Amino acid sequence: MHERLWDQLLRDVRYAVRSLRKSPGFAVAAIVTLALGIGANTAIFSALDGSVLAPLAYRDPDRLVMVLLYNRSLKYSTYLSYPDFLDWQREARSFDEMAAYEGHGFDLTSPGMPEHVAGKQVSASFFDTLGVTPALGHPFTPKDDQTGGMPAAVISDRLWRERFGGDRAVVGRPVTLSGSVYTIVGVLKPGFRFETEQADVYTPLGRRNTLLQNDRTNHDLASIARLAPGVSLSQARAEMNAIQERIGRLYPATEKGLGTSVDPLKEMIIGDAGGTLLLLLGAVGFVLLIACANVANLLLARSAGRAREFAVRLALGAGRGQIIRQVMVESVLLSLTGGLLGLVLAKWGLSAVLAAAPGSLPRMENISLNAPVLLFALAISMAVGLLFGIMPALKHSNVDLQTGLRAGGRGTAGGHQRMQAVLAVVQIALALVLLSGASLLFRTIHNLWEVNPGFNFEHVVTFQVGLSPTLTQTAAGIRTAYTQLLERIREVPGVTAADMTALLPLSQGDNSGPFWVGSQQPAVSMAQIPRARYFWTGPDYLKTMQIPLLRGRFVTAEDTVHSEKVIAIDSLMARMNFADRDPIGQTITVPHWGEARIVGVVGHVEHMRLDGSATLFDKPQIYGSFYQLSDQWVPAFRQSLRIAVRTPLDSAAAMAAIMPVVYGTGNDQPVYNIHTMHELAAGSMAGQRFPMLLLVAFAALALVLATVGIYGVISYSTAQRVPEIGVRMALGAAKWDVLRMLAGQGLRLALAGVAIGVAAAMVLTRALASFSRLLYGVKASDPLTLAGVSLFLIAAALVACWIPARRAARIDPMIALRQD
Repeated sequence: MHERLWDQLLRDVRYAVRSLRKSPGFAVAAIVTLALGIGANTAIFSALDGSVLAPLAYRDPDRLVMVLLYNRSLKYSTYLSYPDFLDWQREARSFDEMAAYEGHGFDLTSPGMPEHVAGKQVSASFFDTLGVTPALGHPFTPKDDQTGGMPAAVISDRLWRERFGGDRAVVGRPVTLSGSVYTIVGVLKPGFRFETEQADVYTPLGRRNTLLQNDRTNHDLASIARLAPGVSLSQARAEMNAIQERIGRLYPATEKGLGTSVDPLKEMIIGDAGGTLLLLLGAVGFVLLIACANVANLLLARSAGRAREFAVRLALGAGRGQIIRQVMVESVLLSLTGGLLGLVLAKWGLSAVLAAAPGSLPRMENISLNAPVLLFALAISMAVGLLFGIMPALKHSNVDLQTGLRAGGRGTAGGHQRMQAVLAVVQIALALVLLSGASLLFRTIHNLWEVNPGFNFEHVVTFQVGLSPTLTQTAAGIRTAYTQLLERIREVPGVTAADMTALLPLSQGDNSGPFWVGSQQPAVSMAQIPRARYFWTGPDYLKTMQIPLLRGRFVTAEDTVHSEKVIAIDSLMARMNFADRDPIGQTITVPHWGEARIVGVVGHVEHMRLDGSATLFDKPQIYGSFYQLSDQWVPAFRQSLRIAVRTPLDSAAAMAAIMPVVYGTGNDQPVYNIHTMHELAAGSMAGQRFPMLLLVAFAALALVLATVGIYGVISYSTAQRVPEIGVRMALGAAKWDVLRMLAGQGLRLALAGVAIGVAAAMVLTRALASFSRLLYGVKASDPLTLAGVSLFLIAAALVACWIPARRAARIDPMIALRQD
């Protein structure tokens, strides 16, 4: 039984190959169309699989969670302090392991040339919590992770190979990081990565600044944990909230009003990338449906010429089931061939997807054409073959013997034309939805560029410098080193202004903390006090960034650690806290720094995103002088200091002139993190730019396929109506009448598709608005966008009709009448 079915299938495949060889133009057109649709879907699914669906590369990743503080008063999750972590780690029973970490860059100066490397400071339990063991050596011990512990370091496989030549005896060797000598105790396995940043150096968290270790208001750590066997997420949440409640009662001045959030680690790493990729997968699915409709149209057009063939086979005793099977085999053969070509296109397309999404997709290193992706491509190829083949198969199996055996088989044309017309309408409707979505995102990007960010981001280059350890032994030395460096940079030809800041707009960094007006601390917990965003800068920062000074003055070079503390505030803070009085001369207290007098008001800067849409991020801003920070805090902020240079030169020319100035005081000062402010502004739109670029590509492909579909319908209809056109022209119809008749047919199809598409777009484009901050300055149902896209599609349809209509208008009536 099975052998007979297999033999029948092989005969059908051989027959399908012979049949497709006889129509190479049809076969190539169908295969290329399917390859485009299948390739685009495979590329997006590959991104979805690697970024979202694939499990984290740790032991039992589903048991890993991220634990953060939750501010109940201000309603947002926040990092925790080191004392919080120690309390949680000691009291929690819902977890097998718990660890804390923070990002921390290092200036690697030995061995080899100076280089800034990304790193993390982690608790001793960090690698055990993830279930990761080093390839060489061992992780940190509890003795390493405490004040006075051994300066140990675990390095990445990349650093091991590039700096130590892959020497397996590297464990126990020294490495100089930011002026301190550490001992390498372990080398991680190739490909290890935590979160989205590739860290090359890990050091013990417990050895850092004691000011940070003992301060419950210094929330700069994240925490991960591994759920104990049998413990659910809800149980862990309940326990952690109970623990934090007890901590709040013990330390009401700093902890009252704080709860906890416990969420799967994978969700925290992925963020909203999953929703964006699912949206794009749905969009590219529309492209595939359009491709299927196009191929189905090709099959229906081809079937008119095969009506006699199938009628003869039916007359000779073939069953209708055999006819359906034969046509379906041809369809699946086409789709599988298209799928193979689609994999080649998917590889190219995936490179384009990754290029369009630098930094906006998590876990990009996992994205590839792996086994699950290949299975997806096979499954979608089979499904597509069945989808576009079913209508032609049913049509062929229902051929009327008498009609089909007639020459030309014109009696079947009416049914084919109706079905082709329906498919063309569907194509136009789907294309309109895609074009609408792409247009909305395009208008969003345009609107974002029109936003006034509160500063001039054009012609500004930013970078960081790892100052030589010989210059940064003391707080005074750090201040002097930056003062001298900036003086030399300002003398570089082409530099119009330069200064430093510990927080740069649109860089995705943050430095927020509590504040209160006056000297009297409010009688509430520190967690319930409003927050401001702090910018510790130099005196020329306002000039460099061209932030407008609205009142008073900015900090100056005369404002030093030995003079009265002064600050400038932004217009948002002035409006929120001093609406009824002049802020100049008033005081604000900054915890750990003291009371400072307001000397100026500056414009508000869009810091996190250009759209300013998230009220959480829209915090008032305080500008203080880095040179007024107390000695104990200067080293803590040095790591985050960035130089901003305003210059009309392009970034490459500017940095070529600046580099010798930096290296002039020592070749152990790496320059890194070089960006223009324009790049950072563009990066703040990555959430909209990435889907926009892909939707534009999908919409363009959909437009081409839909236009080809309209062209095919009109061409087929024209071929079937040649005798009718001949009669009309013989009776006196002009060429314009023929053009108008056929163009009218195409226009009716386009209008029907547009009407359906507009209705669908009104519903489906709301998905863009439902995703966080995808649209800005435009509504999902924007009438201008829908009208513009509709007119564009109608125009494209008329152009597609013009070629067959013009050809028909040139028909010789006598030749046309002979075809009847």
